[in-house]
Amino acid sequence: MSDDGSSRARSTLDRAADRVLDLTVLERLAIATASTLLALLIGLVIVAAAGYDPAEFLGAMFEGSFGDRSATARSLKFATILILTGVAVAIAFRAGVFNIGVQGQFVVGGFTTIVTILWLAPMFPEGPTGGVLLIGLGTLAAIVTAGAYAALPGILKAYAGANEIITTIMLNFVATGVVGFLVEGPFRGEGNRAPNTARLPEYVSFPRLVYDNPDFSVVGFAIALLVVVLIAVLMVRTTVGYDMVTSGYQQSAAAYSGVDARRTIVSTMTLSGMVAGVAGAVFAIMIQGYYSDPGGIGTYGFDAIAVSLLAANNPLGVVPAGLLFGGLDSAGSYIGINTDIPIQLIDGIAGLVVLFVAAPELFRMAAKRTGLGGEGR
Repeated sequence: MSDDGSSRARSTLDRAADRVLDLTVLERLAIATASTLLALLIGLVIVAAAGYDPAEFLGAMFEGSFGDRSATARSLKFATILILTGVAVAIAFRAGVFNIGVQGQFVVGGFTTIVTILWLAPMFPEGPTGGVLLIGLGTLAAIVTAGAYAALPGILKAYAGANEIITTIMLNFVATGVVGFLVEGPFRGEGNRAPNTARLPEYVSFPRLVYDNPDFSVVGFAIALLVVVLIAVLMVRTTVGYDMVTSGYQQSAAAYSGVDARRTIVSTMTLSGMVAGVAGAVFAIMIQGYYSDPGGIGTYGFDAIAVSLLAANNPLGVVPAGLLFGGLDSAGSYIGINTDIPIQLIDGIAGLVVLFVAAPELFRMAAKRTGLGGEGR
């Protein structure tokens, strides 16, 4: 075949691949949208069956998620952490490695951030400059320690054949137990009745821009979006990202192309943990300002699995998925305080969303039977 003919053939294949990719993205978007709407519809039916007003429930959900500036800030607060932890999960899942230990890495990163800042604070000048430097160093410490903690199950999988699902789950308990002991004992703040570390200095915090909310800053949300963009570029546009995906799904193909599959698996887990460390740092600085018993800080690392599934493990898709689950969390808080409707209904809707996303074949079958799906899809 001539060079021109070969070029035309490659061009045709590239266009065909692009069309397939577009259809896949559209299909996933349709599944996510249908899952959310169907879960909400079933939730409203359950609300009505339980004797509550579905219209009141729907109105309270909207009011509690994005109804005013306070609700919006609360939703964005939850979404910020869910986006970061969701990206951490997506990195591993997209590369065929199951990092169920993001919760533990999140805890390790947050605790390390607080301890590092408290230790270094006397060495830096007070004020905005010192605050920025301490935040940067604390976040860097979180990235290093959480990345190293995530590398452990990666090494065990790559070089010992250990199941990473089991090892990461068990390391969650290790992180929670050890950090809980340290917070209650050696690192407990002087005079604290509760098992908390000392508080960060006032100047070590994110500026409260746009929203006057003590637990949320658009700086934290901007950090989350920046991480999303960086990871998306890394995974899609670089050879490093390609090697990660190939090593996770096709180790033989990766080895044939000269990629060290074992080393790449370890680096994938490490990168996932590093992002979880950023999530822990943002949580510790933006929301808490100290560190408490990790048993009561929330299950962001576990909720991130649902966020990643809804986003089809796409770093960019994690943003709308995180906003959805952040809005649901915020609505749950509002409904629990301002109405007599059980807050468990919100959890039920979130669970239904995940259930339907995990069963995409249901929607493909429905589309085929109604004539909305393409042949052979």
